[in-house]
Amino acid sequence: MITQVLFYLFAAVLIVSAAMVVSARNPVHSVLFLILAFFNAAALFLIAGAEFLAMTLVIVYVGAVAVLFLFVVMMLDVDFAELRGGFQRYLPVGAAVGIVLLVELTIVLGGWKLAPGSVKAHMSPTPANISNTEALGRLLYTDYIFLFQASGLVLLVAMIGAIVLTLRDRKTSRHQNIRVQTERSVAETLEMMTVELGASTNRSGGFLRPKPPEPEKVEEPAGGHGHGHH
Repeated sequence: MITQVLFYLFAAVLIVSAAMVVSARNPVHSVLFLILAFFNAAALFLIAGAEFLAMTLVIVYVGAVAVLFLFVVMMLDVDFAELRGGFQRYLPVGAAVGIVLLVELTIVLGGWKLAPGSVKAHMSPTPANISNTEALGRLLYTDYIFLFQASGLVLLVAMIGAIVLTLRDRKTSRHQNIRVQTERSVAETLEMMTVELGASTNRSGGFLRPKPPEPEKVEEPAGGHGHGHH
């Protein structure tokens, strides 16, 4: 009884928060509602006995993806009034895309049927000699190993594409020289200090510390040694 009450409670909060994600006017509030939806979805996974999926949802999506969304939304200086200005101009295109998606979802739901053995599998007892994480790992890395590897390649291509599209070679940007970094010796980068009790490392030390950078040499203009006063 308590499990059913918790299920309907978390499900209701999940539906409301998901609706607020797309209906909230402030994007920061949308991200916060998205985090709330993730937590309630994780609670539903726990009720269903999928504790590994619940922890993965919290760690990956709440701890990384949603926080990244929140930082990006808060750091970008977006003029929302300007974005809403073109709403009526793009309304026909958005409505057409929405109608196409609605038709596709209707076709999918119309042809959806329960598997013949799903009821028996749901009512069957949970094996005691295998954990939920092990069962999920066996399923992913045996039956769906090729699809799992293909999804990893798709994510890798998307990551490389995002880096290539956003990479800009600016004249003021600083670049690393890996060969110079790996070939340098300890004497070139660190100096041994002798630390006295109670003394500051600015005057004397007793451990390896980074050497201070050498001052840049300023070349004097040719043919001149300064200006004097008469």
